[in-house]
Amino acid sequence: MKHIDIHPSAIAIRTTLYGIAISVVLIFVKGIAGHLGHSYALIADATESGADILSSGLLWLGLRIAIKEPDEEHPYGHGKAEPLAAIAVSLFLIGAAAWIAYHSINFIGTPHALPKSFTLWILLIVIGIKETLFLYVLSVGNKINSQAVKADAQHHRSDAITSIAAFIGISIALIGGKGYEGADDWAALAASALIFYNAIVILRPALSEIMDAAPSNEIVEKVKEIAAAVPMVKGIEKCYVRKMGFDYYVDIHIEVDGQLSVIEGHRIAHLVKDTLLESKLRVINVLVHVEPF
Repeated sequence: MKHIDIHPSAIAIRTTLYGIAISVVLIFVKGIAGHLGHSYALIADATESGADILSSGLLWLGLRIAIKEPDEEHPYGHGKAEPLAAIAVSLFLIGAAAWIAYHSINFIGTPHALPKSFTLWILLIVIGIKETLFLYVLSVGNKINSQAVKADAQHHRSDAITSIAAFIGISIALIGGKGYEGADDWAALAASALIFYNAIVILRPALSEIMDAAPSNEIVEKVKEIAAAVPMVKGIEKCYVRKMGFDYYVDIHIEVDGQLSVIEGHRIAHLVKDTLLESKLRVINVLVHVEPF
């Protein structure tokens, strides 16, 4: 049977839709359980799931734009929409962290009933689901080298973190009894700090990609190795690689025998270009400069 190579964008979009579907279910489960169980930490957790849905929706939109073909206004394609989506996800995380922190501080000083014990079982299920989703989405993000998908994975991890913090806070409140009601709210406040940290972690590489920071040395060295292996290429003078969405653009200077004709140098340059385009590095465009050795 012939193997069909699925484009990374299709994998990313499918993974995002899975996350949205699960988050829609969890927001209702946690919101209702938090209201009935008198747990603000669980309500805050539901809010974080709501942010998941909004950010995943933005991610889906960004990925749909990123896969569009190049046009006259965007000759290099629309790949920058992918790291822009990652930035949008991180900003949503920062907003969710600020919202949870603000309301947690207000609730800490407000007398309220102890949370119900059944909320702990809800949280255990939620933690298991979200941590599994985090590991799955992160593996997909690493596989297709997508900052946006990795950011979405961290969003699922932040959801698991808020659930763990809520579990600890509710447990302390139930064990301590009257006078420990605020432990639930302190847990939500601690979770907001962790969410903010995760947001910064995923924001930095996305900003670097927007600024055309060079990819890992491993990618650059692999490009050089492939180009240098082409017959009659005597050396690599320069090699610049930049990431555009899921793909790479290469600007490379090759060295050939200075006595060769222009036609022969042109042929070698095209051979280098074709070899890189046919490699497994997802190189989508190559600009080759020919220099005398």
